[in-house]
Amino acid sequence: MQARRRIRWVAAAVGVGWVASILSVPLAAAEEVPDIPGVSSVWQIPDRVGPAQSAHPDAARYARQHPGSVPPGVNDFTCTPTGAHPRPVVLVHGTDSNAYSDWAALGPRLAASGHCVFALNYGGEPGGESYGTEDITVSAGQLAQFVAQVRGATGAREVDIVGYSQGATVARYYLNRLGGAAATGHWIGLASPTYGGTMFGLVPVLEQTPGGMAWAVAALPPELVSPALVQQAQGSPLLDDLNGGGDTVPGTRYTTIGSRIDEVIQPATNIALRDRSATNLMIQDLCPLNQSGHFRMPYDEYTLQLVMGLLDPATAVTPPCTVVPAGTGILDMILTENF
Repeated sequence: MQARRRIRWVAAAVGVGWVASILSVPLAAAEEVPDIPGVSSVWQIPDRVGPAQSAHPDAARYARQHPGSVPPGVNDFTCTPTGAHPRPVVLVHGTDSNAYSDWAALGPRLAASGHCVFALNYGGEPGGESYGTEDITVSAGQLAQFVAQVRGATGAREVDIVGYSQGATVARYYLNRLGGAAATGHWIGLASPTYGGTMFGLVPVLEQTPGGMAWAVAALPPELVSPALVQQAQGSPLLDDLNGGGDTVPGTRYTTIGSRIDEVIQPATNIALRDRSATNLMIQDLCPLNQSGHFRMPYDEYTLQLVMGLLDPATAVTPPCTVVPAGTGILDMILTENF
């Protein structure tokens, strides 16, 4: 690894019981944790500051060219929470992505408004170039360690967590199964695969093949199907377990923000939490002119203002409702991620 990157790695393979015991213990950025046989996943605290971005494809392109980047104002471990913003905000990226690619718009905006903001790269295959691909239960343990470190550095009793796509599920697993609700004031899920996605309609088709989903996944090239992607499919054992007995736990506020034309999660009703205590928002119900979907959501101005208001209700305003045509940015995002 090149020294100029100053990237701090943490190798992580975390058992659920072990994670629960370290939730309140900060870890040094470069500290390794014990390996669990058969499980391999790494996480990273990025600290190579890059510019703010206003479009998801631009952020993804920059992240690819500058590995280990973090948006400006994010991961400042000298930040001190204020009375107006007592809870640091932890941002959790999506599948096959990273902290910069998904948060180069929201991160700087939160920091500029006075929040302490932090983001990790979780669930990386050792030697790989991306994150958010490995087992979600292990990734949730990595998030637990990161939150413990954030709390230790800032002195905050609780954090707020904003997760995008898989990041919402990773964060909810941390809350619901690893005891993280005790350290989290508000969980916000953007395009959350709460009850899973059909992956453009492929999941029902694969389930009808001989041997079902498991056989079909085994037959596909590994570069097309990651462990985390399979776990986010509708009806996956992980989601059935996570939602079993209720999809929230006491002690934390839960809010989802989704799109009725999500390109990945169908039906769109799978985004919503089903416990009555949760708040579920749909962009098109609030602003019918806005046809943003899954890939655009963390860079959609209307969505960003909703998140800002949820994190700071005292300054919340009704975002302007402007036209966003369906499909905006999708082709550029596909080209950026594949060529």
